[in-house]
Amino acid sequence: QLQLVESGGGLVQAGGSLRLSCAASGRFFSSYAMGWFRQAPGKEREFVAAINWSGGGTFYANFVKGRFTITRDNAQNTVYLQMNSLKPEDTAVYYCAASTTVISSTGRDYGYWGQGTQVTVSS
Repeated sequence: QLQLVESGGGLVQAGGSLRLSCAASGRFFSSYAMGWFRQAPGKEREFVAAINWSGGGTFYANFVKGRFTITRDNAQNTVYLQMNSLKPEDTAVYYCAASTTVISSTGRDYGYWGQGTQVTVSS
C-alpha cells in the first residue's frame, strides 16, 4: 500500500515557476514508476510526465517538453515536478500517481493516486 501527498501548488504569473512535490508513505517506493497527471475544469485528465524506478528514465507529454522536469529522490520517498515558463493553459489540479509497471502515460496503469494540488497561472 502506498499513500501519496502532493504539495507546492499555488498561484503564479505566466512565465513563472513552481515545484510540485509528492511525498510517498509506504514500502518499496523505489520499486514504483511515478507519474504526474493534471485535470483542468471541464477537461479530461491528461498525462504530464513520468519517471522510472531509478530516475534514469523519463517521459513527457509534448506540451511540457523543455519546460517541466520530473525527478525523484528515493531516499526521501519523494517525486518532484519542476515547472518553468508556466502558461495560463497549465492551470489545473496536478496529481501524482504510482505504478508497478514500466513508466506509462496511461492513467489506468497507475494504482495509487494522491489528492491533487491546484496550480493556477494568471495571464
